[in-house]
Amino acid sequence: MLAIVCPGQGSQTPGFLTPWLEVPGFADHLHRLSQVADTDLVAHGTTSDAETIKDTAVAQPLIVATGLGTLSALLDDADLAGDAVLAGHSVGEITAAAAASVLSEDDAMRFVTERGNDMARAAAVTPTGMAAVLGGDEAEVLVTLESLGLTPANRNGAGQIVAAGTLEQLAALQEAPPAKARVIPLQVAGAFHTAHMAPAVDALREHAASLEVHDPRVRLLSNKDGGPVSDGTEVVDRLVAQVAGPVRWDATMQTMLDLGVTGLIELCPAGTLVGLAKRGMRGVASVAVKTPDDLDKARDLLREHTSNASQGS
Repeated sequence: MLAIVCPGQGSQTPGFLTPWLEVPGFADHLHRLSQVADTDLVAHGTTSDAETIKDTAVAQPLIVATGLGTLSALLDDADLAGDAVLAGHSVGEITAAAAASVLSEDDAMRFVTERGNDMARAAAVTPTGMAAVLGGDEAEVLVTLESLGLTPANRNGAGQIVAAGTLEQLAALQEAPPAKARVIPLQVAGAFHTAHMAPAVDALREHAASLEVHDPRVRLLSNKDGGPVSDGTEVVDRLVAQVAGPVRWDATMQTMLDLGVTGLIELCPAGTLVGLAKRGMRGVASVAVKTPDDLDKARDLLREHTSNASQGS
């Protein structure tokens, strides 16, 4: 069984899209999605600097559009169905929802654009951020975060918990980290998946009412608890609530193992989720699709780990 996973915010780096513009049809695809998002995603993925693409309102549509573009290049008219599994980390869950046909690409881009803008406005109220806590005893890490008023916003498994809160709270964590743990600040512009994002939830729920929603065509896992969701309306409800709720990627990886996933492909901008899988899903073959050079390996993995990816006409 194959899993295709979609990365979240913080995975983008300056110029990461440049080699993809050589892939036939990719630039046209991104230009079309740019029109829907009303921002130049091609420029942001090739020439914009790190500070620009750190902006939530830029980063989120850029990551979703990139995932959709690389998925299209990967499948090359094949139909992903049957024994495949889709999942996305944080904003990547929108990419996964579109890949599962819950949302059209255009609706996914409108939704993520609204999400990015709403979260950017919420983040502007109070200076906040996120930091990865690597290693240490999980129970001790959670107690430390609670004592500082921080939220375990992402429980990523493989010894990684992402803390979120005010910059002062994060500074205190760095000054006195849990035993045997390292604290690494993340390149994001807010305390996502916490109560700081509550204003964005209300605005996004109103926008979601305008979406055309379908049930998933491929098994789709949820950040909320790692479990599959078969009702499209519930998928969208969870996408809205996820903005201020924790991401349980640890549970998502466990579900993939329980389902019998044997191969995993991470869409561009890739690397983070494959890194977690190598530690938390040992024995599962994986490919991080970082550049077009990775597509052939990913297609080989797709063919090897799915029984019915049928070629389209």
